[in-house]
Amino acid sequence: MLKVALVVWIMLGTVLAGAVMTAIVSVPALADQAKFLIPVGCIGAYLVGLPIAYVVARKIADASASPA
Repeated sequence: MLKVALVVWIMLGTVLAGAVMTAIVSVPALADQAKFLIPVGCIGAYLVGLPIAYVVARKIADASASPA
């Protein structure tokens, strides 16, 4: 399950970081501080993605373990 969680985390973290970066760049009030906010936001998005990836991997493992 750890390998599945890692793969899910890589994809989910990238999507969340891209969404955060898009939000920062598209809001003019935040774009002024983009040099600081983009790295902080992307690191935060990857950290938020960790527990979500674990939950998704657990659901995938549970679904694949039970007979259809």
